[in-house]
Amino acid sequence: MIDIGLSKMALIGAVALIVIGPEKLPRVARTVGTLLGKAQRYVADVKAEVNRSMELDELKKMKDTVESAAREVHDSIQTSASAFEKDWAEAIDSAALPGSTATVAAPAPEYKHPGKRWRLKRSALPQWYKARSGVRSKALSGAARVARYRPGKSR
Repeated sequence: MIDIGLSKMALIGAVALIVIGPEKLPRVARTVGTLLGKAQRYVADVKAEVNRSMELDELKKMKDTVESAAREVHDSIQTSASAFEKDWAEAIDSAALPGSTATVAAPAPEYKHPGKRWRLKRSALPQWYKARSGVRSKALSGAARVARYRPGKSR
């Protein structure tokens, strides 16, 4: 590195005062200071970029190791699942032999969505009874409710 002590700085300042002159020296010093500040910021940005790229490389390596571990787990699960399916098929085949008394249960029925307004359709009460007792059988939107029950409206 450059070894600049106090005596060398004083020598550089004296030479600059003689060469540049006392009138222009403050402006030159200000310009040199701003240039040095820009250089320091540039060096700091470069260091930060290098650190980011190193961290990115480390993250990529870590991602690769996690992906390989996940792939290994997936493969082991696949092999154990295929072995399980093979054993299950053998057990079903052995249970379905003509001499055996074991029966295979029927599959569960498939789920069917009840459709719209299923809560209204669940009741066994007739419509005339619902209308007489004030049970709401149809849902009103917010705007329809405001229009129906608006105060001051004569019917």
